[in-house]
Amino acid sequence: MKSSNTTINALWHKYSSAQNALKLTSSFWFIVAVAGQWLFAYYIAVFYGGSLVQGNLAEWTRRMIHGFIEGDYLGNAFVLLHILLAFVITFGGPLQFIPILRTKFPSFHRRSGRLYIVTAIIISLGALYMVWGREALVGGFFGQLAISGNALLIVIFAIMTIRTAIARNFDAHHKWALRTFMVVSGVWFFRIGFGLWIFIHNGTAPGSTQDLTGPFDKFLYLANYLLPLVFLELYLFVKSKSSSLGKYIMGILLLFLSVMTVFGIFMAAQIFWFPNL
Repeated sequence: MKSSNTTINALWHKYSSAQNALKLTSSFWFIVAVAGQWLFAYYIAVFYGGSLVQGNLAEWTRRMIHGFIEGDYLGNAFVLLHILLAFVITFGGPLQFIPILRTKFPSFHRRSGRLYIVTAIIISLGALYMVWGREALVGGFFGQLAISGNALLIVIFAIMTIRTAIARNFDAHHKWALRTFMVVSGVWFFRIGFGLWIFIHNGTAPGSTQDLTGPFDKFLYLANYLLPLVFLELYLFVKSKSSSLGKYIMGILLLFLSVMTVFGIFMAAQIFWFPNL
């Protein structure tokens, strides 16, 4: 009996250590991602917000794929709404996954969560209009399809997040909220993915063209939201069903992804954000 208990305790310690390693590395990636997203939100607030206060909306057009177009009142309204809501969703999204806010301030979590979901749906519908109601200046038809796929997934995942919350299925709700966060972050992933590519190739971007129709551009248009989803599903599977070895391997993968995310954020800041602040 004593030998059996010793074996069980040893196995439990090994499993617990693997769980802790997975939790630690996933938390590290999340902290890195939050820092990067809030840096992006800061850029949106300072550059776009500053230009709006100064009445210099021409700066928006200079930095956007689909900026303001004279006479397109509906489209221009969507552009304005898109930028304003982009700050809300980029800054507010990570707040939904900070444990202390969920447990200590449940009312704030619910209200900010509703705002996040509604914002995600509105910004996605606006993006669909912007890519199909206007000329495809960059990215071409492939880019339009990829952005549309991202927008549709955001809407579907957001609805599932709401439905599971109403049904009080909190485990499923948390998973759908994570999926929503990943696809909502597609624009951010696109920028840090591009930054990482330039970092790897010493300041160049092979496979990318000025109008973003090159082979790497097409890959990134899909990878910016599909790859994060793949890694998330792999993490969720390993967390709940994998062996201790699987958890350790996933932890190593998350640590590697965290380092790559840091490099991507650094280069995106140098290329896209800091020069305009």
